[in-house]
Amino acid sequence: MERKTQALLSFLLNSKNDHHKRPSSRICGACALHKTTTRGSSSLQKRTSFSTRRKRGREKEMRFQRSLVVVFPRIRNKFQSQASRYFSSQLESEQRSSFGIAFDIDGVILRGRDPIGGSPQAMRRLYGDSGNLNVPFLFLTNGGGVPESKRANELSEQLGVKILPSQVLQGHSPFKSLSERYENQLIIAAGKGEPAVVMSEYGFKKVVSLDEYASLFENIDPLSEYKKWTANQVLDRSVHPMNTVARYDVSSEAVKAVFVVSDPVDWGRDIQVLCDVLRCGGLPGQENGHQPPLYFASDDLEYKAAFPSNRLGMGAFRIALESVFNRVHHNPLEHVSFGKPNPVVFKNAEAMLRQLQQSYHSDGSKESGDSGLQSFKTLYMIGDNPSVDIKGARQAGHPWFSILTRTGVFQGKHNHAEFPADLVVDTVEEAVDYILGRECFIGYL
Repeated sequence: MERKTQALLSFLLNSKNDHHKRPSSRICGACALHKTTTRGSSSLQKRTSFSTRRKRGREKEMRFQRSLVVVFPRIRNKFQSQASRYFSSQLESEQRSSFGIAFDIDGVILRGRDPIGGSPQAMRRLYGDSGNLNVPFLFLTNGGGVPESKRANELSEQLGVKILPSQVLQGHSPFKSLSERYENQLIIAAGKGEPAVVMSEYGFKKVVSLDEYASLFENIDPLSEYKKWTANQVLDRSVHPMNTVARYDVSSEAVKAVFVVSDPVDWGRDIQVLCDVLRCGGLPGQENGHQPPLYFASDDLEYKAAFPSNRLGMGAFRIALESVFNRVHHNPLEHVSFGKPNPVVFKNAEAMLRQLQQSYHSDGSKESGDSGLQSFKTLYMIGDNPSVDIKGARQAGHPWFSILTRTGVFQGKHNHAEFPADLVVDTVEEAVDYILGRECFIGYL
């Protein structure tokens, strides 16, 4: 392109002045007057020749000027375009390594199933015009009950952008690291949604939901006859048959571990059944035995849902179960809780953001390895719960920067007294605006 442009300029310049350098039939008006005079032509011929040649000279001059109007902007625009691409690539290269974002979901992105706080608009600002991911981000939630792939599809529909399963870290996601320990042992998965399906996808081969487990023991729930929804639970098992689960005999095979994957639905029944399993060594109705390990996906006391007031979370269920168990058993309940504010969760989030950073660049290309990539300078945690999101980010330390929104659990005018955030904003859209401006992100400027 450069050669063609230079050739055109050279031709136009030479066309304008070459008649002064060598003999040519194309001459200017001044030369025409001289040549016609020396030849002794008539005065009429002189005037006609002079007028004609002067007109042709003006036309050539106008063509030359028009060509400059066309050519020079092209050269200028091409230079600006090349410079812009160069500096953009340099800046974007630095920005890829500079920051990432972790979003809570309930009370920040959604209330119930509805987007809030301008969350769809905020998400779109993190993508390029072609739909490629410009900023590494993920959802860090204590919620769950469905596989990460299903949750990613739901978020994609609700927010209008493509969310990958690798961008979803739920409260029970760390359970996957325990699959080898309990791979071929009988475990119970408790909670709403599809807890057994979740655990099966993590690699557990002998998992049964608490709903199904309770149905295998006659009279284990003395109030079952009063619960009209129990018939639907039996139908649900036929919709999601556990074909990957090995055959087992609950009357002789002890439960080796219990995983509370999501918020339980029937607290009364679940507390009764879990007390039976945990205090009897994994075999309900037997003598007291060693308590099987108990894992909770999170320990949120409250969370924000569609109802105006906060709702009781998994932490509240844990308190209820622990209170009852400690009254009916001589040993206190032993348990392990995952989820925010556990610092391990933030370490896992940082590692996942690092993978997103390495895999997806602003141009949509994938790269292997980490050549040219540096550690994050800042990781932003945007949440609505001071005792969970903000506390966790503060405990995780550098490079985490906490942002508290007023659309969920927290709705105060000023910062939280016990767990103050680095920044308090009204909505997630305002938080994203602040981040992109603070980072001088080229796609935002």
